[in-house]
Amino acid sequence: MHIHPKITPIYQTSVFKFEDLNEVEQYFGEPGSRYLYSRNGNPNSDELAAAVNRLEGGAGAVATGSGMAAIFAALLACCQAGDHVLCAADIYGGSSSLLDQELSRLGITVTYVPFEQLYSLGQLVQPTTRLLLAETMSNPLLRVADLRRLATECRQYGLKLVVDNTFATPLLTRPLELGADIVLHSVTKYIAGHSDVTAGVVVAKGEETAARLKQIGVLYGLTLSPMESWLAVRGLKTLRLRVREHSHNALAVAQFLSTQPSVRAVYYPGLPDHPQHMLAREQGGGLFGGMMSVLLADDEEVVNQFMRRSQRFPFAPSLAGVDSSLSYPLATSHRYLTVEQQAELGISTGLVRLSVGIEPVEELLQDLKQALK
Repeated sequence: MHIHPKITPIYQTSVFKFEDLNEVEQYFGEPGSRYLYSRNGNPNSDELAAAVNRLEGGAGAVATGSGMAAIFAALLACCQAGDHVLCAADIYGGSSSLLDQELSRLGITVTYVPFEQLYSLGQLVQPTTRLLLAETMSNPLLRVADLRRLATECRQYGLKLVVDNTFATPLLTRPLELGADIVLHSVTKYIAGHSDVTAGVVVAKGEETAARLKQIGVLYGLTLSPMESWLAVRGLKTLRLRVREHSHNALAVAQFLSTQPSVRAVYYPGLPDHPQHMLAREQGGGLFGGMMSVLLADDEEVVNQFMRRSQRFPFAPSLAGVDSSLSYPLATSHRYLTVEQQAELGISTGLVRLSVGIEPVEELLQDLKQALK
């Protein structure tokens, strides 16, 4: 009996069987011809990696156990002990913690680059500098990096450009086409999209880097499990519809919030007064995503009241699910930065980050209206 499932089944197995020694030799002699052990690769994680690789236009990808594992793999693919890394100062707090607390122990040093200095790296480049790590849209102030310009700057100094494209998704921006060497995602966010998966993926532009990523994934044990991979692939199938709706809702929410007297600022690339609005329009194909930050009064009690009153934006410190949520960078993603670093990045007591979902937009506006009263 031949079974032809339309959807890839969940290969919930840690190991695969061999008939005899000939089959084992075939496994080692013809890479990709069959499976041996789920850490080395399994049909589900390979399917997810291939799908995101196709969306990003890469030469190969690996699916990892989290977005942090994806960042780790990307950095390790380019660096060894004694190397130096440049990192955009506007970056996810976990990325800076990884560099500061762990990779520093392996002899990899880091210099943080202020947003204003991203396109003139000359004074910061050392003989051992290997790469620049940046985000398409920064976390949490949604500053948009000009990736084409950044790639040109990196090439001038022989650096790899590694881009975290989580906020934008491949539907808004494809960093490899704009000159990046590696692109990564926290699949936990928009790619899976339903707040029920923890995963990451790293995509390489070149085949040599892709092979290196594969080796890191296997030897460090970063490979994503079959069940999580299957869920992420299922989520990915509606990415196009979701991103369109997230973007539509977020623009309406941003426009509404910018008229509210209790809101001091709205950081959203879709608003015409955003400093990189035109760049975001061009780089995002006219969509601006579902993420924004708003500045309320610098008073903890005001923030607490807003959180308690809102019914549609629960305080759930992650992002990009189909259901809206809010986060508080000062207490979660960026809490381990020094007070000076937080101030430099504009992360103050009143800053709240909103992840706008795909609910009926009128319900979201109504909820925000009553929460801000």
